[in-house]
Amino acid sequence: MRSAMRGLVRGVGLGVVPAALLLGTVAGCSAEPEAARPAGRTASAKGGDDAEGGKAGGAQGAEKGGSVGGSGSPCALPVTFDLAASWEPEAVDTALGALKQGPVTLVCEIDAKPAGNIGFMRVWTGGKRGDDARKALEAFVAAESKSREQEKYGETKAGEFAAAEVSYLNTDDALDAPKKERALAFTTPKGVVLLHLGGLDTQEHEQMLPAYELAKKSMSGS
Repeated sequence: MRSAMRGLVRGVGLGVVPAALLLGTVAGCSAEPEAARPAGRTASAKGGDDAEGGKAGGAQGAEKGGSVGGSGSPCALPVTFDLAASWEPEAVDTALGALKQGPVTLVCEIDAKPAGNIGFMRVWTGGKRGDDARKALEAFVAAESKSREQEKYGETKAGEFAAAEVSYLNTDDALDAPKKERALAFTTPKGVVLLHLGGLDTQEHEQMLPAYELAKKSMSGS
């Protein structure tokens, strides 16, 4: 189930799954009535300023469950950051070729399913020291969502790094309905790091925001 859902959500995020296939797969594998959704999930996180110029958080943040990026972690990254409880990181298998969007390559997927949500936080890396993080983010978004609305960029902090951040509404034809997405990018001595949060739909995205904010505020060089 996890592998099937991973493929589905990856396809949705990258805008390559036909709408009919999306609807059929969700109906057969993952759809759940609202009453059956896991209890206790928060809709927003306590965090800093977001790309919309306001506060990205609400009353409750995500509980820390571990970290990723450092020595011995599933994903070797130029940075380390905290993970929300039960979120599971996994290095991306590039045996069949690397997945690139704009100047960055997908290197790590962090699965929210064990925590009760359908979606991933994804880490992309690329470029070199001194690259413009805002330009890298703009190129990524253009490749990630060919059709989008309410695109808002801003400046923020990702832990110790100055970062560019964007929120937007993905209106790709492959989607059953438009959905919110968010990403940030910053430059390290080893190049650009880009963190993207999608989700199966807008509700899932908003419920996963606390995990994104936890990762964002805890970024540090590895």
